[in-house]
Amino acid sequence: MKSDKTPVIVVNLKTYLQGTGEKAVTIAKACRDVAERYNVGIAVAPQFCDIYRVASQVDVPVYSQHIDGIGAGSHTGQILAQCVKDAGAVGTLINHSERRLTLADIDYSVKAANEAGLYTIVCTNNVETSASAASLGPDYVAIEPPELIGTGVPVSSADPQVVKGSVDAVKNINSDVKVLCGAGISKGEDLKAALDLGSAGVLLASGIVKAEDPEKALEHLVSQI
Repeated sequence: MKSDKTPVIVVNLKTYLQGTGEKAVTIAKACRDVAERYNVGIAVAPQFCDIYRVASQVDVPVYSQHIDGIGAGSHTGQILAQCVKDAGAVGTLINHSERRLTLADIDYSVKAANEAGLYTIVCTNNVETSASAASLGPDYVAIEPPELIGTGVPVSSADPQVVKGSVDAVKNINSDVKVLCGAGISKGEDLKAALDLGSAGVLLASGIVKAEDPEKALEHLVSQI
C-alpha cells in the first residue's frame, strides 16, 4: 500500500553529503519540520545507503534516487524496488538526467515500483519525453532541462513553455499523472511560478542541500504558497 503523503516538494540529496549519514538525517528533519509548519508535502531522496537511516529516524516521506526494473535474481549492482521499499522508502525517482534510462527501462522500472507499492517520479527533459513518460502511468513526471540543473536559473522563468507544454501534454495523455518542475529551483518565487504554470510542485537539490541553512532555505521556498 502506498503512502498517502503525496509530495509537493521533493529534495534530492544526490551525493552532495559525505560522512556517517547524519547530515542526511538533519536535512530530513528540516524537511519534516517545515512541512508541518507550513502544511505542505516535502519528501527527501537520500543516497541508497541512507534510506533506512533517514526513514527509521525521521517521519518524512523518503524516495530512492533510482531503481532498476528487475526482480530478485542475479543482478549484481542493481537496485531492487522491493528492497528500497523494505528499507523504508515510499517512492523513487526514475530516469534522472544524471541516471538516464531507455524508454523500455523506464517502463520496466515503473512496473517494478508499482509492484512494490512505491510512488514513481519519472524525470524528463522536454515536452515530447514528458508525453512519452506519461503514457507509462507513473505518479509524477518531473520536467528538468539538464542544462539548467544546478545553475540557480529556474526553468519556470528560463523556459516556462517547457513546463506549461509538459503539463498540457501529460494531461492529454493521462490526466491522473501530475507534473513536477525541476532545474534551478531554489526560491519562493520559483516555486510559485512553477505552480502558476500548472505543476503540482517541484523537484530540487542544490538550492536546499548546499544552502548554509537548509531549513531556512526551505522556509523561503514555501513562503509564497
